[in-house]
Amino acid sequence: VDFPDKIDLSHSTTFKKLVWQAAQTIPYGQTRSYAWIAKRIGNPSAARAVGQALRENTCPILIPCHRVISISGALGGFSSGPQMKQLLLNMERNEE
Repeated sequence: VDFPDKIDLSHSTTFKKLVWQAAQTIPYGQTRSYAWIAKRIGNPSAARAVGQALRENTCPILIPCHRVISISGALGGFSSGPQMKQLLLNMERNEE
């Protein structure tokens, strides 16, 4: 799902902007790992910092941080809890 409006990220650090922009490229119904985002933004050792940046995401619907999981396949964190993260992922995959 694409949203027509741009998000104002001017209040954020460059690192957070890169992380959030990378998260926005994850297609609906798919997931990527924290390590995938770290590599995509040119900082492959920053997977943990990616998680911290996603934790500070204040627009979780527009910046779909729920689509980011651990490289092992574990859900990882989510501001609304792991059950909500799983619910959103299932909904996107039509696995309600």
